[in-house]
Amino acid sequence: MLYVVATPIGNLGDISRRAVDVLSSVDIVAAEDTRRCRALLSHLGISRRLVAYHDHSDERKENALLAELQSGRSIALVADAGTPLISDPGFRLVRAARAAGLDVACIPGPCAAIAALSVAGLASDRFVFEGFLPARAAARRARLSALAREPRTLVFYESPRRVLEMFEDLEAAFGAARSAVLARELTKIHETLIQGTVADLRGRIAGDPEQQLGEIVVLVAGAPETSDGRADVDSAHVLRALLPRMPLSDAVDCAVEITGLARNALYREALALRGTGDGR
Repeated sequence: MLYVVATPIGNLGDISRRAVDVLSSVDIVAAEDTRRCRALLSHLGISRRLVAYHDHSDERKENALLAELQSGRSIALVADAGTPLISDPGFRLVRAARAAGLDVACIPGPCAAIAALSVAGLASDRFVFEGFLPARAAARRARLSALAREPRTLVFYESPRRVLEMFEDLEAAFGAARSAVLARELTKIHETLIQGTVADLRGRIAGDPEQQLGEIVVLVAGAPETSDGRADVDSAHVLRALLPRMPLSDAVDCAVEITGLARNALYREALALRGTGDGR
């Protein structure tokens, strides 16, 4: 049996009794970071064989774990924190195990994205989890431009090193007045939840270096419903169709008419697409 085990995102009291029972009984714990996992197991009074399994693990490591499962051993897969596979490695192992006919069981528990959504005060009946945005500025801006008309609440993870840049790009792509929430260090001593407009939060982050520390979840309200009858279209798709056929500036002007999005954001997206060859 392969167990996918959720662990605390901060407060160690959030681990479930079932998770403790599974971690106590498996033969192997496959951990994203063995040092962090060893500290958790030590806190719980558990001693188990630890094996590193992370983004850089190759096919040989995956095959070795599969062989352990096929020989009858049980494995618990854990991430650094929270629920494995949610912006964390592990899906390849789960996919391979299921393809091999092995049993996979979830041991549910904390997840930073869901925890943040539950207290954000934004619409939660429909939402989109986007994980981490691209680290490169041009790609990040292109992704945000493509999401500007998304009507569902958006949930992102972000590095503290890039959170200010992210909010600067959010303001350019979504506008200054869009509602947003910064959820930082959830369940930890310095837990912070700040709600306001994108512009409010950009200013708060810029003026308070403490808001650029720790584990961060960013939530943004979905785009408001339009009343002009204009179709909700993918700006990147529109630009890819226009850029090979006309000068960049003309393509952007046409995309503004079609999508109703801000010209500055579309212009940056067009430059990014042309730079990657998507717009020739």
